Amino acid sequence: MGGIRVLVAGASIAGPALAHWLRRRGAEVTVVERAPGLRPGGQAVDARGVAKEVIRRMGLDAAVRAACTDTAGAYTVDADGTVVETFRADDHDGDGYIAEIEILRGDLSQVLHDDTRDGVEYLFGDRITELAQDADGVDVTFAGGGTRRFDLVIGADGLHSGLRAMVFGPRERFVRHLGLVLAFYTVPNEFGLDRWLIDHQDQESGRSAGLRPVRDATRAIAMLSFPAADFDVDHSDVEAQKRLLRERMAGLGWQTRRILDHLDDAPDFYLDQVAQVVMDRWSSGRVGLLGDAAFCSSPMSGQGTGLALVGAYLLAGELAAAGWDPEPAFAAYEERMRPFVEANQEIGRMHVSSLQAHGPDAEPAPEPDMDALMELVDRAINGIELPDYAGVPDAGVRAWAAAGS
Repeated sequence: MGGIRVLVAGASIAGPALAHWLRRRGAEVTVVERAPGLRPGGQAVDARGVAKEVIRRMGLDAAVRAACTDTAGAYTVDADGTVVETFRADDHDGDGYIAEIEILRGDLSQVLHDDTRDGVEYLFGDRITELAQDADGVDVTFAGGGTRRFDLVIGADGLHSGLRAMVFGPRERFVRHLGLVLAFYTVPNEFGLDRWLIDHQDQESGRSAGLRPVRDATRAIAMLSFPAADFDVDHSDVEAQKRLLRERMAGLGWQTRRILDHLDDAPDFYLDQVAQVVMDRWSSGRVGLLGDAAFCSSPMSGQGTGLALVGAYLLAGELAAAGWDPEPAFAAYEERMRPFVEANQEIGRMHVSSLQAHGPDAEPAPEPDMDALMELVDRAINGIELPDYAGVPDAGVRAWAAAGS
């Protein structure tokens, strides 16, 4: 069945990745993004295990690797800067704490946009304001004016998904705060970073401060976190977020004060709660969800990008395999993805738990069951099958882009 029209909300990672596969399967794809353009920079994201195979099948392995941060590894340091633990990028076949494929979120978004822009319609600076679906399609009203009809609508618009709230209910129903707040922003590299990430964790307060190298050796990314049982800072009030960060990070030691000195000059300041999205269903009629909008595992899982890439491959494949009938396609997509998602969400919760404050009089934490932990990690990285979708139309790598230009 040709001529299927699909609207995707969100142009970060999950949305353009889905657009790639939908277009290869024969759909006409529109991506709407409320930001005026691609957002540069951002935190480093990783691709491990099966996600690397998805990138290979997309034909983007070389482009992604060319844009990687080239981080050699990570040092954990004490308050005096003494190294207490070392992690290398080639540990665990490149799927360890510092992944072999590590790339700034904005750089990966750019690679995916470059790959899809010739065959996909992008609407920047716009958003969905109304949806009305029936048995045959979805009528969508845009903030920029006008209504268009699509066969399917997919929300890939992140943790604070507007589409999810519109179709499935308020965010409080699905977003679970994990008791941690994370901030990061670009700073001048006056700290001597040279391809090695440096991280300082204070067990007594549960706070951390770190510095991550990027390809531009004159810059680095600061990473700060602190525990917070509640999180109610206005997302639009950046000054209030900066005040909160200064208050909570005061007195941490190491390089924290120097890092905070650059807070007001940061071009890309970001602060948000560490949270997960837990839903019984990721679809309703002809509307589905993908990536953080559906199953955010939190940055502490290290697998948000992997879930987005794998989910995009499976969702497009199942839709095409079902002849674009949403009910069986969404059901098959959820059945394949949910165990993979749950393993990664468990990793995220465990990581946050390991960072919780332990006062000087606290009982030492029990030793983890390493066999069970390694089995969980393997499920979170490789524990999902990627069907070949041999009987499903596939225009091939880049062939569809040439046809659409």
